[in-house]
Amino acid sequence: MAAVPTAPPPASADDEIVYESMPCIRIYKNRVERYFGSEFVAASTDPATGVVSRDRTISPEVSARLYLPRLDADAPAAKLPVLVYYHGGGFCLGSAFNPTFHAYFNNFAALANVLVVSVEYRLAPEHPVPAAYADSWEALAWAVSHVAGAGDEPWLADHADFSRLYLGGESAGANIAHHIAMRAGAEGLAHGAKIHGLVMIHPYFLGSNKVGSDDLDATARESLGSLWRVMCPATTGEDDPLINPFVDGAPGLEALACGRVLVCIGEGDVLRDRGRLYYDRLRASGWSGEAEIWQAPGKGHTFHLLEPLCDQAVAQDKVISEFLKR
Repeated sequence: MAAVPTAPPPASADDEIVYESMPCIRIYKNRVERYFGSEFVAASTDPATGVVSRDRTISPEVSARLYLPRLDADAPAAKLPVLVYYHGGGFCLGSAFNPTFHAYFNNFAALANVLVVSVEYRLAPEHPVPAAYADSWEALAWAVSHVAGAGDEPWLADHADFSRLYLGGESAGANIAHHIAMRAGAEGLAHGAKIHGLVMIHPYFLGSNKVGSDDLDATARESLGSLWRVMCPATTGEDDPLINPFVDGAPGLEALACGRVLVCIGEGDVLRDRGRLYYDRLRASGWSGEAEIWQAPGKGHTFHLLEPLCDQAVAQDKVISEFLKR
């Protein structure tokens, strides 16, 4: 189960608050106080699933936690799909080493029988967007350096089937995954690597245009807009192509560098219709791939991390797992 945010201390009277989303984070003009998402748990062997995890340093700024599911004793050299995953948290919270994501991937790697590369990227506002995109691209480049059995990580060299390479993420992580797939379309990947599919869970996109789900929680919607402007100080606003990939002048979705996309949305999520718009615009763009969408009845943003054992979270994980197996 996801950790419950602890009660934060009172705001300091001697510093200006730039943004806050309580009880998770308070951003002052000169410092940041995080009360949720920064907890650390060590890599391990999960006794319930047999999934093994370990950490790798990719560069001074970027690292990752890898998850390898239990291998069949009769096929110790089995090749597995690879999921390069970017965690959410509004670009300012969360970690690949957080207990919530660690527990999630112990279960998901076993369910989907997939090798997971969970990326640790630099957080804003200390490292404003687009730093997260640069770090996430570096992590993908490191992963694909293991194509054809090369590279310095034995799990990837020995067990990764790069013909089944997927990108994924939830919330801000889905935003990142989209932009990394677009960059791959523009620049290509080394060693002839190709992204097979993209998993977009409750994607964090905005826009000055109004959509129906904006009214589900007007306060939350306003906060998401304010958050973006703090995370990316150089932004032009909610119609910046980084947060609104549908706006005129944004790179065309037809260039998305994968053949399959799964979009997951929650019926009660204020970002629901932005995710649906992504699915609709992608299908209408001339992109030649196959897109799917799945909605969790009655559930809100990233509910699967808060209630990992609820029926809808189990169903969503199954949908994603089946997507990765095709």
